[in-house]
Amino acid sequence: MAEVIQINFNTWRLEEEGVRFFLLAGSEKALLVDTGMKSPNAKELAQSVTDLPLELCNTHVDMDHTSGNAAFDTLYLSPAEEPSYRTYGGKGTVKPVKEGDIIDLGGRPLEVIDLPGHTPGSIALLDVNSGALIGGDAIQDGGIFLFGPTRDVPAYIQSLKDLMAKHSGRFTEVYTSHGTFPVQPSIIPQLIAGAEAMQRGELTGTPVNMFGHEAVSYNIGCATLLWEH
Repeated sequence: MAEVIQINFNTWRLEEEGVRFFLLAGSEKALLVDTGMKSPNAKELAQSVTDLPLELCNTHVDMDHTSGNAAFDTLYLSPAEEPSYRTYGGKGTVKPVKEGDIIDLGGRPLEVIDLPGHTPGSIALLDVNSGALIGGDAIQDGGIFLFGPTRDVPAYIQSLKDLMAKHSGRFTEVYTSHGTFPVQPSIIPQLIAGAEAMQRGELTGTPVNMFGHEAVSYNIGCATLLWEH
């Protein structure tokens, strides 16, 4: 079961071993951002904290982020992520979101930012008033999966560059799904530089087996990138 930890008066993180997800409340409704890996009761956990009407948004649909999705009839999701969601057996009606869309919780606007690469439809949510960026798996100091048929290293690099070009200065910390919580925006240029060096073949990697899939682990200092090359 996830442990519920309050971040501030209207924000909580739900901690599982190895992954975390988030609950944000406004004046009119609350939003669960992802539902973890072993939390089919994620909705119930959220409703133990707030009695506001509760909605769901997924940053992406890797299976460690969707364990409690079945309790929701609808969810906010990038259209680019829906094919994978259905392949994994995901249920519910998708409310499509894209770059620049606002999910307003009532005096608390959350701006959608596209971050493809880790998955085709990965997104981040910018809590406009607080300056916190919920970054999904793309921004963290743990292991970032960039192997497998839906991963795209060039897209990952470009999305981080676009994030810095369009939104630099708008957020002061990043809420991470894995690794240290939180991290500072200064990690983003390091992730870009590391991924580019990896792509150019300048780094020496270590072969690893991840859930039955052969990959190569690259230590870039601020994080570990897992790729197939």
